[in-house]
Amino acid sequence: MSSSGMVSRDSAVLVLVDMQDRLADVMDRRDAVVGTSALLARVAGVLGMPVIVTRQYPRGLGETVPELVDVVGSHSPVDKMAFDCLREPAFAEQLRATGRRQVVLTGMEAHICIAQTALALLSAGYDVHVVADAVCSRCDVDRDIALERMRVAGATVTVAESVIYEALGEAGTPEFRAVLELVKARPLE
Repeated sequence: MSSSGMVSRDSAVLVLVDMQDRLADVMDRRDAVVGTSALLARVAGVLGMPVIVTRQYPRGLGETVPELVDVVGSHSPVDKMAFDCLREPAFAEQLRATGRRQVVLTGMEAHICIAQTALALLSAGYDVHVVADAVCSRCDVDRDIALERMRVAGATVTVAESVIYEALGEAGTPEFRAVLELVKARPLE
């Protein structure tokens, strides 16, 4: 699928992949990735972008981290066993139901579920944006190689503030003011 390379609020869906208690506990970048993903989820709410939450084998890896549940609110997470989210029929159906062809990916782990999902979405013709400051792996080298692999395959590797301001499109609106307050509250690393 051709793309301007920018996120569009009318075309995008935010996917929060496998940010679960026991998995998050072993991530060095846990707080930054969860915080950035929560910021993106808040902005998605302001802009009316749908959000899909996945959980990999929740019996073993636990529930979605509370910080995200608090932001996303009432939702039906997609429980899966496959690493590639698109292989899970419930995920494919939720994605299809949004009617959107642009996917913004955040979550854990970059070299496993994020990479496999991104590659499958690209093969299915989706415009994929992987948010580098909102994905992690247990080892930075795994994350870094995965980001490069996804970029080479055709995904746009970006950062949260680029996603936010591309989706906003312009300043001076009530949405801009609401989002600006969220961005200002974000701790810088």
